[in-house]
Amino acid sequence: MPLLELCHLHKIFARRGAPPLRAVDDVSLSVEAGECVALVGESGSGKSTLARLALRLLLPDSGQVLLEGNDFARLSGQALRRARMTVQPVFQDASATFNPRRTVRGLLRQALVQAGRANTRDTALCALLERVELHPAADLLPRYPSELSGGQRQRLSIARALATEPRLIIADEPLSGADVSIRAQILDLLTGLQAASGLAYLLITHDMLLARAVSDRVAVMYQGRIVETGPTASVLDRPGDPYTRRLLAAVQSVDPA
Repeated sequence: MPLLELCHLHKIFARRGAPPLRAVDDVSLSVEAGECVALVGESGSGKSTLARLALRLLLPDSGQVLLEGNDFARLSGQALRRARMTVQPVFQDASATFNPRRTVRGLLRQALVQAGRANTRDTALCALLERVELHPAADLLPRYPSELSGGQRQRLSIARALATEPRLIIADEPLSGADVSIRAQILDLLTGLQAASGLAYLLITHDMLLARAVSDRVAVMYQGRIVETGPTASVLDRPGDPYTRRLLAAVQSVDPA
């Protein structure tokens, strides 16, 4: 069975003085173990809402989120705790997800404790930092997130996600806003972790070039719906939907300089 299966999800937001917003409208999508699925589309297409439904940060109005075959919305207690360790988020603005009063040591230790790990000594924390190529790890433990560079904060966000030994990472625009060199480094890190650990990714992005570089499959989202999905090369080289063709034309029209 798929690692993650989204089945006919709907999410509608009420708006004062305006018609309800159908942010997610009958969306079905799956992610297999070990694969990377890129969910692409312009801002406001519903991608981030879908990510939050998949993470159970929002509950759908109808439809199901199946994680390893279990209905995520119906889990509770220990079953819910285990499920939350299976799937972890990495968000665009890493600094907004950190408690600014906690050091790197405190943030990682908290993640290990919540994951039920017995070993929260500095050696275990340094091992997490080294997995995401943050060096020298021991020197970073007493520092606060505000003392790190943007690239270091994003790596720290990934390290915290890895604390639970997840099978799936849902990454919502993880490279947006980073400069070219940082983007390349984080991209190499994510693909290296996938190769080494068999991680699966649901990658939320508006960057068609990024989707082409890392994904096995692409799903194109427009106005709350999936309008096209399939193997990456098939969708991006031979798009069948007019919206996909417009997205690709916008990328190709950018001056490479």
